[in-house]
Order: sequence, then structure tokens, then C-alpha cells
Amino acid sequence: MHHTRRVGGSVDDVREVEVVVVGAGQAGLSSAYHLRRNGFAPDRDVVVLDHSPGPGGAWQFRWPSLTYGKVHGMHALPGMELTDADPLRPSSEVISAYFDRYERTFDLRVRRPVDVHAVREGPAGRLLVETSHGTWATRALINATGTWDRPFWPRYPGQETFRGRQLHTARYPGPEAFAGLRVVVVGGGASGTQHLLEIAPYAAATTWVTRRPPVWREEPFDENAGRAAVALVEERVRQGLPPRSVVSVTGLPLNDAIRRGLADGVLDRLPMFDRIEPEGVVWDDGRRVAADVILWATGFRPVIDHLAPLRLREPGGGIRVEGTRAVADPRIHLVGYGPSASTIGANRAGRAAVRDIRRLLAEEPAAA
Repeated sequence: MHHTRRVGGSVDDVREVEVVVVGAGQAGLSSAYHLRRNGFAPDRDVVVLDHSPGPGGAWQFRWPSLTYGKVHGMHALPGMELTDADPLRPSSEVISAYFDRYERTFDLRVRRPVDVHAVREGPAGRLLVETSHGTWATRALINATGTWDRPFWPRYPGQETFRGRQLHTARYPGPEAFAGLRVVVVGGGASGTQHLLEIAPYAAATTWVTRRPPVWREEPFDENAGRAAVALVEERVRQGLPPRSVVSVTGLPLNDAIRRGLADGVLDRLPMFDRIEPEGVVWDDGRRVAADVILWATGFRPVIDHLAPLRLREPGGGIRVEGTRAVADPRIHLVGYGPSASTIGANRAGRAAVRDIRRLLAEEPAAA
């Protein structure tokens, strides 16, 4: 039953719904689609909140040179294929347009931009979702906030003395911005290697540093390899450890571009430097590399601070999750967290979360 009521005479309206979905990227839209198919009506039973300016999830912020043809394994949302996309168009445009069409086709009524500040325990077994646009009292919450808004910046001695520019993948402008500059790229994942291969033809010099030696994968990445990788990430979240990226488990595919980069020395990897100086980076063995730019391709962390009032984190630093359900609170589902952070994983997880939530709501009749 949807109604608006004032709490304690404040002007802050608390709106009651059955389910709140936070985030409208792949995981959030998949969840919203499965809720809709299971009879949850938008605005009455379910509300989808997204803090981005428009449709497209994190894709809308990707750099222009990441064309749709370079996106590996973007899996279609449930119920609607992405067809006839121009591989030369920026993925940010292609996927934003696709998500926009998807939201309208299934009438998902995403509210944006809405910032979710906190989720806390409310009256009558409900959760209170406090946002920049008022508060919702809900019986279940699907958290689909992804990682894009929490770029991870490692700390190194002397970082603040560096005279050049430091930036993260999250703000990567494309390769032309590095013309004539000496660039150090930090990070052994897909972004780091993509950045290097793009920047090398423009830059005066590139240096690649990673904490661990990169693992190249010769064999094709089939479904069995994918399942094994996801299982390893899943085991971490089951133990309440922070999830690691799937690529840290799978290694990097040896495609033609990578082979060329290895042959011409662009992908000649150095171990992590020990400190940063005003003019560049330094190793304890005396090696120095002069740099104008340090590009941190060091990944992202889950955006879950708004859940802090519920105290779901384990001593290991992560939230223990079984399937998509937070072990400490069955009303909370984390979709697109850990093992479901891939696009196909997010689709499956959205369906699984909705199945669980239907069961939960059937067991516990709404408080009158």
C-alpha cells in the first residue's frame, strides 16, 4: 500500500514502498526489470533511484576513445538486445542511448539525479532510505551502486610533492591529452593495458608499473573459465572479504594489440616504484623515471558507505554475501557486488535478488 505520511510533524515526507533499488546501471536496471515482471508497479511498489545526470550507469562517464567495438563482453540487459550498434561510436553514447531506450520501453521510471545519503533501521521492520529528495520507508533494498564513484588511489611516499599531473582511470580523457608527455601508468588490469597501448603513439615516453607481474591468458576465455573466476570472487565475499576484480583472477587475454605491445616494448612491465619525487618516480635500488603524468589505473572499490548505519561490514572489511543477500540482513541485496560485477553476472543477480525478495515479502506481511 503506497501512501505518504509526515513523520513527527516534519516537512520531510516518508513514502512507503515495498522495494527501493539504488543505482540504475546494468545491475539496477536488471533488478527493476525483474521486479516489473513480477508485478511490482513503479512508484507504487518500487522506486529506482539513480544519482547520475542521465541513463547509462557508469558507461556515460567512460572516455571517448573507448569505442563500442573495444568493449569486451558487454552483455545485453534482460528482455531487450542491443543491436546494430556502430563499433566506432564511443561506448558512452551507444550504451547510454540503449539504457535510455530500455528504461522507457519497460516504464521503469528511474528518478534522477537522487543521492542516497544513508540507509538505516526504521519503524515496523522497514528500512529508511534517506536521500536528497526525501525519505523512503521500504521492506527490501537492492543496492546496485557499482564502483565507479569510488576510484581507488594507492598512497605512496612523496605523492603530494609531484609537480606533474596525477589522474585516475575515472577521469581518463583519451590519449591525445598525453601528447609529448612522459607518462607512468600504474596498474595491471584491462584499463592499464588499454591506456598504455593508446597513449604510447602520442607520448614522449611511457612506463608501466604493476604490483604483481601481469598474467597473460593464452587460451580463449570460455564459460568454464568464467565460472571458475566468478567462484573465486564469490568465495571472498562469502567470507566477508572485500571483493577483488574478476580480471585479477582471470588474467588478461593475449589479443593482437597486446602481442604488438609486448613485441614493441610498450608492455614492458616494471615492479612498483617505492616513492614519488617532484620530477618522477624512484625505486629503492636507485632506478629513477622522470614523469610529467602519473595515471593510476588502480581500480575501484564498492560504493557502500550509505549502508554504514546498518553495520553490515565484517572484520575483513567486506559485506558477507550469500548469492546476492547480505548475510547480516536478509532485506538487503547487493547486485553487481563482487561476483555479480560483470554485465552477465549483474543480469543473473538481478533475477535472483527479486526471487529472494518475493519470498521474503510473502513470509512477512506488511505491518498495518
